[in-house]
Amino acid sequence: MSNEISFAIRGDIIRAGHFAPRHSSLANSQGSPCVVMAHGLGGVRAAGLTPFAEAFAAAGLHVICFDYRGFGTSDGQPRQVVSVPMQLQDWAAAIEFARTVDDVDPARIATWGSSFSGGHAVAAAVNDGHVAAVSAQGAMMDGFAALQNVLRQQGLIHGLKLTRAGVSDAVRGFLGLPRNMLPVVAAPGAPGVLTTPDSEPGYMRIAPAAWRNEISTSWAVSLATYRPNLMTPRLPCPALFCIATEDVVVPPGAMEDGARRAPDKVRVKRYPVGHFDIYVPPAFDQVVADQTDFFVDTLAA
Repeated sequence: MSNEISFAIRGDIIRAGHFAPRHSSLANSQGSPCVVMAHGLGGVRAAGLTPFAEAFAAAGLHVICFDYRGFGTSDGQPRQVVSVPMQLQDWAAAIEFARTVDDVDPARIATWGSSFSGGHAVAAAVNDGHVAAVSAQGAMMDGFAALQNVLRQQGLIHGLKLTRAGVSDAVRGFLGLPRNMLPVVAAPGAPGVLTTPDSEPGYMRIAPAAWRNEISTSWAVSLATYRPNLMTPRLPCPALFCIATEDVVVPPGAMEDGARRAPDKVRVKRYPVGHFDIYVPPAFDQVVADQTDFFVDTLAA
């Protein structure tokens, strides 16, 4: 179970769940380590993240799991708008807030991300410079490779439609008009951002009833320039990359590339599953066990 907490950024309130450690085996005179978590593209913290947070808390870690501005329970207008720079600002604010929480050791903050937030977990750690551990699973690590993957998996027409929608949304946002939205997930061939065969059933399996299946599309225009895989040599800490080798939503090769660029910092675990399988048993059981062991080993010192 978690307690609701909140912190402010630029006049908006970000809301989060705080999972307290079940025991003090990792505590020192400053407190216990803390894992900061956030959801993937268009998601909310209630969409499959609670089981991970509970496992980390059971191992003696604080966990702060937050919703981005404009999503879930957090404030922010307009709603459902994805912006990489804004989400990285939210990450920075969440990390700084975590350092102020009672019984949290400010020197032992970790980041955890999945899918789109997997890349953010890396970028946020690099930007902060003092994060002590990073875990990323099924991560979108290379926007250029991700766009190539969209064309390969979903076809040129889908890629052109997504780009056209993104340009339209960017213009509408600049003019202060209502944003151009698409479903986050949809059936193959239907309008949507993620339309691989496993996207809609996989997302719906973890999404809460109140989840809004829509997001803005302007982020797609600049996605190719967002490449956390190139940042890994600048990581200030050890990292664990949990790679779903059968992933067709984001290219697993981008995670492999990020790991190859920093072999002294990045450990790799591979699982023969798809993108959404890592959220549910049986794959979840192995993935969360590996992540828990990594956090305990890395943050215990």
